[in-house]
Amino acid sequence: MTVLLVAAGGALGALGRWWLVGRSGATAAGGTLLVNVLGSFVLGLVAGWSAHESAPGWVLPLLGAGLCGALTTYSGHALIVVEAAREGRTRHALSDVVLSPALTLLAVTLGWSLTSP
Repeated sequence: MTVLLVAAGGALGALGRWWLVGRSGATAAGGTLLVNVLGSFVLGLVAGWSAHESAPGWVLPLLGAGLCGALTTYSGHALIVVEAAREGRTRHALSDVVLSPALTLLAVTLGWSLTSP
């Protein structure tokens, strides 16, 4: 059952990433940052919610591992940084290396604090 929850959440997360990046009108770097920060915030909410004793068992597999796992993309972020560095856009690459982890950590912390017991 757990594998089906993860698969269903993953399908929703992948579609969500495709839709959000396509609709945002952002560059590849901006779209990747958007889904990573949003996914981190949602994961914080989900993790905080799942810490409650009354949280259903499907929460983490469906929404955490599945949805958020497929919505976010660390590999996409890594590729954007490498491409910027190879193209000589060092400032862009460095700002991505600092900005993305900082914003995603802030987002997951905020989400967790809003829902944790």
